[in-house]
Amino acid sequence: MSDGGRRMAALPGRQVLADGVYEQIRALIMNHGIEPGERVNIDEVARELDVSGTPVREALARLESEGLVSRLPLRGYRTTPLLTRKEVEDMYGLRLLLEPPSAATAAKAMTKAFAAELTAELASCPSAPTGDGYDGYKLLSAHDTRLHQLILRVAGNAAVEQAFSRTHCHLHFFRLSYQQPAGEQTIEEHRLIVTALIEGKAVAARKAMTEHLEIARDRLLARF
Repeated sequence: MSDGGRRMAALPGRQVLADGVYEQIRALIMNHGIEPGERVNIDEVARELDVSGTPVREALARLESEGLVSRLPLRGYRTTPLLTRKEVEDMYGLRLLLEPPSAATAAKAMTKAFAAELTAELASCPSAPTGDGYDGYKLLSAHDTRLHQLILRVAGNAAVEQAFSRTHCHLHFFRLSYQQPAGEQTIEEHRLIVTALIEGKAVAARKAMTEHLEIARDRLLARF
């Protein structure tokens, strides 16, 4: 890694927690500070962060579980390549099979408690971030992940919820859409979905979720 914009700010001494190291390396990957497919040198990262190699290895293990880095035998880690067009199509194909029917089921299962959770989640990200990098956009990405997971939880299918969680799709989609977020549009689409859910309108919820996923898919595919 070069010194310029890719250099990580040093964290204080030996009191650094693994979470802090993890967040800094993760931000670098998401901001393309470490390019897709590039090797991550543990010793170099530890030196730049002024920490031992242990929290760096712990952070990289967490990032490997998210599919953002992969282990190279006897050579450390490298960042994973960006999704291909086929992989994006496949991932959205899976989501379109699982999430619209789950939204319809969630609408039928709606309660006051679930409605309150959905309303609170919408309020957690009322407007799009102003920045176009990971530091600003990660708030919207985290909200997007939580909302979709919440809808799947309300639908009550644990297997679908677990399958969605394992894809870490929002992280990989963000890497593709870097510097081209469509935050306001995403939030408005979320409002339409949540409104249909709270009103118990299964057909409308399914339609809103389908359109939301198709718009997001087509926006990403345009990158290719």
